[in-house]
Amino acid sequence: MLLHFYKMNGAGNDFIVVDNRDLSLQLDEETIAALCDRHRGVGADGLLAVEPAEQGADYKFRYYNADGGEAEMCGNGARCFGRFTAHLTEETKDLVTFETMAGTLSAHMVEENVRIAMSHPHDLRLNVGLSIDGLAGSIHFLNTGVPHVVVFVDDLEAVDVLKYGTILRYHEAFSPAGTNVNFAKVLGPQHIAIRTYERGVEDETLACGTGMTACALIHHLLHGATSPVKVDVAGGDTLEIGFVANGSDFTDVTLSGPADFVFEGAIEI
Repeated sequence: MLLHFYKMNGAGNDFIVVDNRDLSLQLDEETIAALCDRHRGVGADGLLAVEPAEQGADYKFRYYNADGGEAEMCGNGARCFGRFTAHLTEETKDLVTFETMAGTLSAHMVEENVRIAMSHPHDLRLNVGLSIDGLAGSIHFLNTGVPHVVVFVDDLEAVDVLKYGTILRYHEAFSPAGTNVNFAKVLGPQHIAIRTYERGVEDETLACGTGMTACALIHHLLHGATSPVKVDVAGGDTLEIGFVANGSDFTDVTLSGPADFVFEGAIEI
């Protein structure tokens, strides 16, 4: 079978995108992992599938990590999904809605960027109380559609993201689902830089939208940052997180940044 696909990236977080509105594609974990393999496949951090909506949105969002496992949500993927689906009709849309496992989201086209209205953050835990040998900094947790650990550090470049990301990703405190892991540094009152270890990719990625969101919101709680917060990512882009804070609860959380088409092609599966 010849699979037609598109390649997109959001701030360096790259995705294979397939149009499955007719539900003709039945991709299993092994096939998705093979497609995402950077040596033998297309190569990507994950795969996005567009499917028909079930509850009144424009589309249904399906996201699979590079290991083939399905995840609830992906912020950079959601921006790419929004940009892609905005072009599926004869007239390009300014607003697209789509169902995800983390709730119904909306994507607004804002000039060259896409602004995603994120799902409601939950399960906040400040100062989890874990101590990891060699890692300085308190460990915090927030689910922004998927689970995220956040650790603020003084020297972001010196952090061994793979080592400590792996330890925390599989730590019993976050079992059985595991967690994504972010290391952040304060650059200014409303400006941070982050590096992220992504669950399912099992390595550092150039950007993670839900991770940026978790870091920005915890930056507000720890350091009083006001909305919007700018976030520098390893891929070189700066994105923006908007929010309304009500104590430790957040509403109107948004993620704004690029979502770019790279190429399209076909591959035999």
